[in-house]
Amino acid sequence: MDIQAISETAHALADAARNTILPYFRSGGLKTENKASSGFDPVTVADRAAETAMRQILAARRPDDAILGEEYGAQPGSSGLKWVLDPIDGTRAFVAGAPTWGVLIAVADETGPIYGLIDQPYIGERFEGGFGRAQLTGPQGVMPLVVRGDRPLNRAILMTTFPEVGTAEEGSAFAEVARAVQLTRYGMDCYAYALLAAGQIDLVIEAGLSAYDIQAPIAVIEAAGGIVTDWQGGPAHEGGRALAAAGREQHAEALAILRAFT
Repeated sequence: MDIQAISETAHALADAARNTILPYFRSGGLKTENKASSGFDPVTVADRAAETAMRQILAARRPDDAILGEEYGAQPGSSGLKWVLDPIDGTRAFVAGAPTWGVLIAVADETGPIYGLIDQPYIGERFEGGFGRAQLTGPQGVMPLVVRGDRPLNRAILMTTFPEVGTAEEGSAFAEVARAVQLTRYGMDCYAYALLAAGQIDLVIEAGLSAYDIQAPIAVIEAAGGIVTDWQGGPAHEGGRALAAAGREQHAEALAILRAFT
């Protein structure tokens, strides 16, 4: 495996997505389509254009690798590696003008994600994890990513995207954890995972995820020393329910509550 080539390609994808998306952000008059049969699951021209730009780079640089993207689905490959792409994770935030959305890029093998980027183009922050690297590149330069480490649940900061989390049962489980922590914040999309890797918060709990929502965050958080599992303590890289933690103590306490409810 040519680690340098993979890393350079990932950064090229993130650069292309930034350049494609930013002209649309807060531009006014951005049209959205609703992908959901009920509720609101928006997609914009920026989502589709960014994934197209990333796929074009992969076709030129990594034609033997597989691809899984939110907007254009799966493409088979023969190399044993898969690029998992979410061009705009947090499209609801994007259309509302909030800078909590991000570009998610992961590289996975048969075991799951081995490298990932979480890129926030408007703020100019890029969180990188894998291949022995865990770092943030942003307006203040380059700095290491290190999670907070162990702390009791009653001192923990918890984040998620939607207050309802998922089903009524999943929402009840989340609410029980929220009652036990020091502080809960909502509406952060993939930026919550980035904050966990950067040592700012302790827990992210979500449900109803797809593989492209969670694989890049897994790679970044694990590289920074954190833990990501499903709500039973198993692998989370195929999506569904995810529990990300900055230390084993928070993870164990939150997991015990989630297991009891689900």
